[in-house]
Amino acid sequence: MNNPDYHLKWLGTVLDKSLKYINAQCTKDGKFSVSRLDDFQQAVFDLAVCTAELQCALAYLDYSSAHGEFEKNLAETFAAEVIRNITSRLGRNPEDFCLSSTELVSAKDCEQFCKDHLSNTHLTKLGQQIVDKDGDLGDRGLDQEKLMMAETFRQFADEVIKPLAENIHRKDLIIPDEILNGLRELGCFGLSVPQEYGGLLPDDHEDSLGMIVVTEELSRASLGGAGSLITRPEIMARALLEGGTGEQKAHWLPKLASGDLLCAIAITEPDYGSDVASIRLKATATDDGWVLNGAKAWSTFAGKSGVLLTLARTDPDLSLGHRGLSLFMVEKPSTDDDKFEFVQKTGGKLSGKAIPTIGYRGMHSFELFFDDFFIPASHMIGEGQGVGRGFYFTMRGFMGGRIQTAARACGVMQAAFETSINYATGRKVFGKPIADYQLSLIKFARMGIYLGASRQFTYSVGKLMDAGQGQIEASLVKLFACKASEWITREGMQIHGGMGYAEETSASRYWLDARVLSIFEGTEETLALKVVGRSLVESAL
Repeated sequence: MNNPDYHLKWLGTVLDKSLKYINAQCTKDGKFSVSRLDDFQQAVFDLAVCTAELQCALAYLDYSSAHGEFEKNLAETFAAEVIRNITSRLGRNPEDFCLSSTELVSAKDCEQFCKDHLSNTHLTKLGQQIVDKDGDLGDRGLDQEKLMMAETFRQFADEVIKPLAENIHRKDLIIPDEILNGLRELGCFGLSVPQEYGGLLPDDHEDSLGMIVVTEELSRASLGGAGSLITRPEIMARALLEGGTGEQKAHWLPKLASGDLLCAIAITEPDYGSDVASIRLKATATDDGWVLNGAKAWSTFAGKSGVLLTLARTDPDLSLGHRGLSLFMVEKPSTDDDKFEFVQKTGGKLSGKAIPTIGYRGMHSFELFFDDFFIPASHMIGEGQGVGRGFYFTMRGFMGGRIQTAARACGVMQAAFETSINYATGRKVFGKPIADYQLSLIKFARMGIYLGASRQFTYSVGKLMDAGQGQIEASLVKLFACKASEWITREGMQIHGGMGYAEETSASRYWLDARVLSIFEGTEETLALKVVGRSLVESAL
C-alpha cells in the first residue's frame, strides 16, 4: 500500500501506546505527578521529537495533496524519512517505551515505501530536479494576499537588508536606521497591533500567517539584522491586548505599531533561563508604584529600545511560583552603545551591558541591572488587576514568539539552501560542478524535503493559531524547524568547503545564526520536556 498517511497513522498508534505507558508510570491513586516525569526525561524527550516529526510529515502531505507531482514527491520522501527516524529512535531502547521489537516492525508495504523513496537512485533524481529548478520547491500554498506580502518584504530584504547583512555580522553593528526606517514605512511593527490602534492587524481576526511570511522573508536576508524585529513588539502587544487597561492599550499600542517606540523583553535571569516561574527580580510596592531590584540577562535589543517589558516578582513568597509575578513596562532612553546607565531623579539606576555572541548579531543581547529603579503604578500591565498575572500575559505573547521562531528558521534555511545551490552549480571540482556529483544531489534532496516540510508545518500551525488553536503545535513546530535549520545550514557550509568557513561568504553566518534558534524562545529541552512532553503524557489516558 503506497499510502504514507496510512503508515504514519500506524506510527501514531505506537506513539500513543508509549505515551500511555509513561502516563501510567507517573500516576498514582488516580493522580498524575508532574515531578515523576523527570524519571523518564529521555523517553519523554524522544516522544516529543517523534511527535513533532510525525505532525510535520502529516502537514506536508496534506499540503501536497492539493499540488503537483513534484510537491507530492517531496512530501512522500519526507514521510519515508520520518518513518525511518521514528522507528530508529524508538528502537534504540524499546523497553523505555513499553514496546516489543515486533511492534516496531512495519508492514512489508511500509518498508517497501521507505526503500523506494529513500534509495540513492530516488534521492539523486529528486536532487537533480531541485537543482534544475534552482532550489524552487514548488507552490508555497499561499493565497494572493500573502504572496504579495512575501514579495513586498522580499524585495525590501534584497534591496536594503542583504547588502548590509554581512557588515552587521562581521563588525557586530547595531541595526542601522536604513533598515528600521524602511520597516517602519512598510508597517512591519504594526503586524500584531489591531487597526483600531493604528496597526495592520484586522480588528476582527488574527493574522499569524501574515506575520510568519514577513518574518521568513526578513530572516532570509539577516536573522540578527531584521528577522527578529517583529517578535518583541508582538509579545508586548499581545500582553497588552490580553491584560492591559483601556488607557494602557490606547497609549502604548499606537507607539508600538508606528515603530517610534522600540521594545525589548526582559524575562530571563542569570540563574533562571527557561524556568520562568522561578525568576527573582524583586518588585517592592510603594505609595505610587514599584521599585525594582535585581538582574536580567539576554534581553535582546535592550539598548536601542525605549521600553523593556519586564517580568518581576511582586510577591516575595517563592512558593507561589508564577502566581507571584507581574509584568511591567520599563521606560528608558534609547542608545546605540553596547553599555548604558540611566539614573533617575530619585536615585534609582538601570544599567546594561551587551553580551558578546558568536552569531545573531545586530540587535545585541544585554545583561540588565536594576538598583532601586522606580516604576509608576500605571506601568504595570493591568495595573491593580495585573498583580500576580504577569506570567499569563507573557505566555500569551510567547506562543506567537515560538511560531515566529519557526518562521525565522525557515528563512535562514532558505538562504542557506539558495546560496548552496548557487555555489555548487558554479564551482567546479575535479573537472565538473559540485552540483553534478551524486553526493551533492542527495544532500540537496534531503535539505529540500526538510526545508519544505518545515515551511508547510509552520504555515499549517499559523492557520491553526488564526483559528484560535495551535498552542502545543506552535511548540512542536519550533522544536522541529529549529533543529532542521542547524542541520541544513551545516550542510550548506559543508558544500562550500573551505569557503564555507570563511567570513567572505554568507554560509558561515547562516550556520552561526541558526544555532541560536533552538535556544531562545524556550530551549528545545524545555519545550520537549516541560511543554510538549508534559502535555502529551498528561493527555494520554
